[in-house]
Amino acid sequence: MCAAILSLHLLSASAQMSVRLGPDAPLRKLQIAEMAVNNLYVDSVDEQKLVEDGIRGMLEKLDPHSSYLTAKEVKAANEPLQGNFEGIGVQFNMVEDTLLVIQPVSGGPSEKMGIVAGDRIVSVNDTAIAGVKMAKEEIMRRLRGPKGTKVNLGIVRRGIADTLRFVITRDKIPVKSVDASYMIRPGVGYIRIGSFGATTHDEFCASLKKLKKQGMRSLILDLQENGGGYLQAAVKIAGEFLQYNDLIVYTQGRQIRRMDYKAQGGGLFENGKVIVLVDSYTASAAEIVSGAIQDHDRGIVVGRRTFGKGLVQRPIDLPDGSMIRLTIAHYYTPSGRCIQKPYEKGNQKDYAEDMLHRLKSGELMSADSVHFADSLKCYTLKKHRVVYGGGGIMPDEFVPLDTLKYTKYHRQLAAKTIIITANLRYVDEHRKQLRQQYTSFADFRQRFEVPQTLIDHIVAEGEKQNVKPKDDAELQATLPYLRTQLKALIARDLWDMDEYYAIMNELNDTVRRALELMNN
Repeated sequence: MCAAILSLHLLSASAQMSVRLGPDAPLRKLQIAEMAVNNLYVDSVDEQKLVEDGIRGMLEKLDPHSSYLTAKEVKAANEPLQGNFEGIGVQFNMVEDTLLVIQPVSGGPSEKMGIVAGDRIVSVNDTAIAGVKMAKEEIMRRLRGPKGTKVNLGIVRRGIADTLRFVITRDKIPVKSVDASYMIRPGVGYIRIGSFGATTHDEFCASLKKLKKQGMRSLILDLQENGGGYLQAAVKIAGEFLQYNDLIVYTQGRQIRRMDYKAQGGGLFENGKVIVLVDSYTASAAEIVSGAIQDHDRGIVVGRRTFGKGLVQRPIDLPDGSMIRLTIAHYYTPSGRCIQKPYEKGNQKDYAEDMLHRLKSGELMSADSVHFADSLKCYTLKKHRVVYGGGGIMPDEFVPLDTLKYTKYHRQLAAKTIIITANLRYVDEHRKQLRQQYTSFADFRQRFEVPQTLIDHIVAEGEKQNVKPKDDAELQATLPYLRTQLKALIARDLWDMDEYYAIMNELNDTVRRALELMNN
């Protein structure tokens, strides 16, 4: 329906253009300028790039989210949202110019052929990729390829002297958008959604069913750092919490009539406590879910004011595979709040630095620093609580950003990948021993302590790269979070992301506040 409406609009616009292509028409002016530069400019020009720059120039003056993407950029942008890509199916990281397999994707082609965690891929189709300073993107390009094609891998495995050879037949590899789902407390489930893609609703429903079987009666839905994605995925997920015909979101623009999106009924979690976690990077589709649950008084929102991305982009495909993503409407929550934060047309720099402005204003540390005009006041639909429009979703329960938790020393260690590299090396060297010693995650979580030798190695490696704490006090302030982070990373590499978040969430102030509210 939406596509049909857009087609009619484009056809209408095309007809108008053909009529207006007189000598004074703006479009004719643009055409003459392009022809003049291409044919008369003193140096040779790339006509393709010239046109692309012209399109970008037009879109940059409109709003912060209208954009032009090349065919290559379109593919890269769509891949995480489509729910799959085609390749060999391994999670990996680079350690000293060598590709180290963190985990093969469960059920993927690499796992089926016997590739295991800890393997090092040193060659692809007889081309060395280890120790040759090859870019990560180039390595990924060589590993990925159309489903059904074959790739020859050279593998170095700890304890085996010779290089192993594997022929892997590429296949479709699922991309998960539900980062974690587990029972965080008795009766309380936790689900974290990283983005809203084509498979997110199916993943979410599977997680809900799994947790309900484990006794979940209340849910913490974590949308922190979720930058959004597909509208329909957000609508379907919100619909799992709401009653039949409840309004979830509506869109409206200058040329686009109002369109309502409503719950279809029969949701998997229409009853039970719900708390939604948000922060300053929660945007777009994630704000739709947060706003719908808040406006219907279905649950409460905990965290900090969300990003405020409420502009609807419509993709317009161009003949060469490139695309214009053009803003055509605004998102509005059920109470009538516009999600989009204010912006100045053409001022991309100020818009991009909004998070810095929030930090300097004190908004991230105190709810009192967030000011809303009375004209933006709205009311929730059942309890008639006051909520405000004007950009983003303001949480019901504010949780300040703890700027003291992450010391400057820790940030520098992380920025230079010293922590992640040391962790990968430790797990690689001790994987067999760890698996034998800890037969379950519950056992690992209770008994494992990060060895001092690993901490000492990170400190020493930091000194080699001129990363040092300013004094012993900063070092001591860094260690508690660093130890927890390392334990979580080790758990991730031995098991999966559920176990990583199960450990890290115990230090997450927003998660902890949500648990307190659940108890109350």
